[in-house]
Formats: sequence, C-alpha cells, structure tokens
Amino acid sequence: MFRTTAVTAGIVVLIAALSAVHLTQGTSATGVLDVLEAVVGQGDAETLAVLAGSRVPRLLTALLLGVALGVAGAGMQSVARNPLASPDTLAVNAGAHLAVVAIAAFGVSLPTLPAGAAAFVGGLGAAAAVLGLSGGGSASPRLVLVGSAVALTLQSLTILLLLMYEQETTGLFAWGSGSLTVSDLDATARMTPVVAVAVVALIAMGRSLDVLALGDDNATVLGLRVRRTRIGAVLLTVALTAAAVTVAGPVGFVGLCAPVITRLLIPLAPGLGRHRVLLPVSGLVGVLLVIGADVLLRAVMGSAEALRVPTGVTTTILGAVVLIWLARRGRSSAGHSGRQAPAGRVGVAGSRGRLVAVGVVLAALLAAAPVVGLMSGDRLVLLGDLLNWFAGRTGTALTFVLDQRLPRVLAALAAGAALAVSGCGIQSVSRNPLAEPGLLGITAGAGVGAITLITVVPLAGAWSIAGAAGIGAMVAFGLVYGLAWRSGLAPDRLVVIGIAMWSGGMALITLLIVTSDPWNTAKALTWLSGSTYGRTLEQVLPVALSLVVLTPLLWARHRELDLHSLDDDTPRVLGMRVERSRLAILVAAGILAATAVSAIGVVVFVGLVAPHLARSLVGGRHSRVLPVAAAIGAVLVSAADTLGRTVIAPAQVPAGLVIALVGTPYFVLVLWRTREAR
Repeated sequence: MFRTTAVTAGIVVLIAALSAVHLTQGTSATGVLDVLEAVVGQGDAETLAVLAGSRVPRLLTALLLGVALGVAGAGMQSVARNPLASPDTLAVNAGAHLAVVAIAAFGVSLPTLPAGAAAFVGGLGAAAAVLGLSGGGSASPRLVLVGSAVALTLQSLTILLLLMYEQETTGLFAWGSGSLTVSDLDATARMTPVVAVAVVALIAMGRSLDVLALGDDNATVLGLRVRRTRIGAVLLTVALTAAAVTVAGPVGFVGLCAPVITRLLIPLAPGLGRHRVLLPVSGLVGVLLVIGADVLLRAVMGSAEALRVPTGVTTTILGAVVLIWLARRGRSSAGHSGRQAPAGRVGVAGSRGRLVAVGVVLAALLAAAPVVGLMSGDRLVLLGDLLNWFAGRTGTALTFVLDQRLPRVLAALAAGAALAVSGCGIQSVSRNPLAEPGLLGITAGAGVGAITLITVVPLAGAWSIAGAAGIGAMVAFGLVYGLAWRSGLAPDRLVVIGIAMWSGGMALITLLIVTSDPWNTAKALTWLSGSTYGRTLEQVLPVALSLVVLTPLLWARHRELDLHSLDDDTPRVLGMRVERSRLAILVAAGILAATAVSAIGVVVFVGLVAPHLARSLVGGRHSRVLPVAAAIGAVLVSAADTLGRTVIAPAQVPAGLVIALVGTPYFVLVLWRTREAR
C-alpha cells in the first residue's frame, strides 16, 4: 500500500508541476511572475482576465479529458482483455466524432448535454460493431484490426460531411484531431458531473472487473454475471469517451497509453493491479499525458503557433509509438510466421473458358471506364460530343470541360492499377491477406513526403512531388518492415505496426497542413481522402511511367511471388535468394504506391480489395493475378472517381472516400472469413 501511495503521489506532483508550467504558457505577455502574483491574490486585472479567459479553461479541460480518457481506456482494456483496446482502436472516438459533426452539418445547434448524448449514441454504436465483429474482444490483435477498419469508415463519413457542409462545420477539422482551445468553461462544467459519475461507477465495479479478468468461465463459476458486468462497463467507458469528444474532440490514443503506462508501474506498486486503484491512477496518468503533450507542443512551437495545432496530434504520435511497442512485445495470433496466409489459398484456377470470360469482361470495363468518366460529372456530355472532341470539332466550353476531365480520368485509372499491383506484391512477400499499402503505412508515408515538399516548396513540380512521396513511402515501409521483423514476419503484428505508422503519418500530415495553410480545410480534406480534383497530365506521368516499367518487372517475377506466398524455406530449397527477391519486390511496390499517392492523394483499401477479387476470379497464380488485379484496381478507382463527381454534382466526393466506404466492409469480411484459419 505504501508503494502504491508513493507512486500515486509522485504522479500527482508531476501533474501539479506541469499544470504550473501550463498556466505560464500563452500568447499574451503574462509571464511566470504575473501568474504567481495572481495565485497569491495580488494579480492585476489584465492577468486575471488572461487566466480566466483562456489559460484556466484550457487547463481544466485538459484535466477533464485526461481523467475521462485514461479511465475509459483502462475499462475498455479490461472488458476486452486486450492491451490494444482503447477509445481509438474500438472506433468509439470515431463514432462519437461522426455524431457531433453530423449534428453540426445539418444545422442543428444542441446544448452541451444533448450533444454529449448524441456522441454517446455514436460511440456506443461503433463499440458494439467492433466488439461484435471481433467476437467480443480477445488477446488477439484482430480487435485493433476490426476497430481500425470501422474507424476508417466512420472517419470517411465524417470527412464527407465536412466537405459537403464546409460552412456549417467551419473549425471542426482541427477540432477533429482533439483541441484544447476553448473559449469558456461551459462545456467542461456541464460534462464534469457526467465524467465524475461514470468514473465513480466504474471504480465501484472494480472487484467485478478483477473477477472478469480471470476469464468468462472462471468468473461465472465465482458467481459474476459476466454479461451484465461487461455491458455496464462498456456503457460507462463509452459515456466517458463521449464526454471527452463533446468537450474537445477526439484526442487520440490517450486511452491506449495511460493504462499501459500504469500497468508498467505494477512491479513498483503491486496494488495498481487491482481495478479500484488501476482505474483512478490511469485517469491521473491520462491527465499527465494530455497536459504534458500540450506543454511540449507549446514549448517546441511557441504559444502562438501551437494554437493552430490540435493537442491530439501530439498524443496520436505518442500513441503510435506505444502501439508499435505493444505489437512488438505481444505474441501474434497468427502463429509461426512461416505459415501460409489464408489469402494465398483464396480461389482456384478456373477453366480456360472462365479465364477468357474474366478477361473479356475486364477489357470491356476498362474500355468503358474512361468513356463514362469523360461523359459524367457536373455537366453530362453526350457520346457524339465526346467523339467530336476526339476529332477536335467541339466548341470552346465543351473542349474546356473535357480537357479538365481527361487528366482526372487517367490519374484514377493509373493510380488504381498501381495500388492494386503494389498490394499484390506486398501481400505475397508478407504472406498476409490483410496487407496493403494503406494499412502498412506506405501511403501515409508518401503523403508526409509529398506534403512536406509542397509546404517547403509550394511550386514544386510533379516529378519532385513524386520523388518526395517515394522517399516517404520507402522510409515508412522500411520502418514497418524492420519493426515487425522478429524471427520472421507475423501477419497480425505487421498490420498492427502498419496501422500505427498510418496513424502517426496522418497526424504528421494534419500537423503540416494546419501549420502551413490552416484555413484551407478543403485542401487538407481533399488530400487526406484522395481526390483527382485539379490533376494535370504532368502529374499523371510519374504514376503512369512507374506502372509501365514496374508492372512487367513484377510480372516477370511471378514465380517468385508464388513462392513467397508459401513460406521462407521452400524458396530457399529451390535456390531463390529470398531477401534479395523480397527487397526488390517491396521497392517496386513502394514506388508504385508512392507515385499513386503523388497523383491522387492518400487512398486506402484498393491494394487490399483488388488482389482478393483477382484471386477469387482466376486463382492464386500471380501470372494471372497481377494483370487482373491491375484491371480491377483501375476500374474501381475510376468508378469511384466518376461516382464522386456525379452523385452530388456540382459538389464532389473524393474517390478515396467512396473506396473507403466500400473497402471497409470487404476488409471486415476478410477478417471474418479468415478467423478460423488463424
């Protein structure tokens, strides 16, 4: 008990110290001595106004967020019996965020408590979906895979609303990453009782959660009503998360990091292992993380610059590091890394007639996709007008429209094919049916590279942007691959680390955008969600060239891709230099993904869906899979782009959002179909 008290007291002292520093940081001239004078009751009116108007509300909001998210994360990890569980990985943040944005988008202005209730409903629905699809939670990383897929769908819907209702949702982009900038204490004050009641209720369930940790069967034998306990804990943790989102938006990964750090202290203070102690101490650690992140952000960037940067960006980057550490520390559910991935067995080679039929259908779709793309949009173009345009016989207005559409159509086709071929190579060498450029952090890394160059050199050319995207992609995947390697590549570990890299990369992209062009929300959302808007033929050239050069090279290695899909031993027995071959394939896949990102922005799931559909149509031999997947990817992105330009014309939905909405259910289906094979 003494050790537990000492550790808790140490955390409280650190919080007090950071809070004191936090109060001295700000954009006004009020400094340390002014704050000290105000504390002892001798401050002037200006100092008191600064403290009451911004610094104290920001501090109290950070305290509330830290407690709510820290306790919520500890409760979720206990219910799921999984150290990877948190408001982020269970998509609770994303569900609550979507509910709040939806209310604002449709012009409804709700008081704080009703808005919190809406966030609660959104978060609860997301948590129920994730826990249901993952079987109620387990020690497997599958929980975070399902949660990330559901979160991507909800985030896509949120971005769609932000783009469609830009005026109504002004200011919600930065808030969507978790911001402590508050104008008054109204929301914080109204949510404080909600947080207090939920925390007390969850601590009161501490003994039940201790028993639940023994497993459902043992808990039932000991007389615990498992279902009621689990439902009660989920409701309380979602309520805490909803309160936090209502006040300051979804602050990322505090709910993951705080309980993990607290559990690391158990060897020093064994009393922390009991939930009645673990829960409140996790709340204190959450406070430490939120205030510490805010202090660090303002110390590094300066108070004026830091105002534009959501605090959640800093906590997300920290959380990505912790998620990587957890993935490396834990045991993969996939077993031995050499086991064949389930995707390698999906589909069998059909008859020659079936192959011919697939080829004919895909050829027809490839021919139709650009034609439909050129004809569709905010202005419908007739086929005869299109033929006249090809012949150079159209008027100025129609020529302008089609000249603008042509680069977009070509960019969608080329980028879709490149992402699909990249996905084929990555799935083969990693022997992971869930691997794809987006979920392995490649596209986020490419986005960081491209946006960094655009920020530093606003007039950079297409080839320079493609080169920067390529460097970012290769650095990101090199980190993912190196961190995931531990006596082999475990499929689940590779994807979890990739998701962490994706989260960190997207946080860096947000940081770059809000610091370089904070008021251009449409630019930020368009880049982050993948769009062909404003493309030029020059920007299409890098991805087209990489596709023309690298796809035949990968196809020439189709036998190596087949062998990589089996295990590491068989290729070596047959004389193949495994590491050299793997490196060559991954470099090619990374370049393809990077040039695709430089052309249309960050797009996920194409590299997952296209190879799977190709295998289901023509079997697992890569001599057939590669061209079929390339065709499917091209048609998929082209169709998504055409649909996005047409369905709500003259407004537009980025192609990446359309694909995410389709790709997420497919991703979950793959998880569901392969759950027994793992």
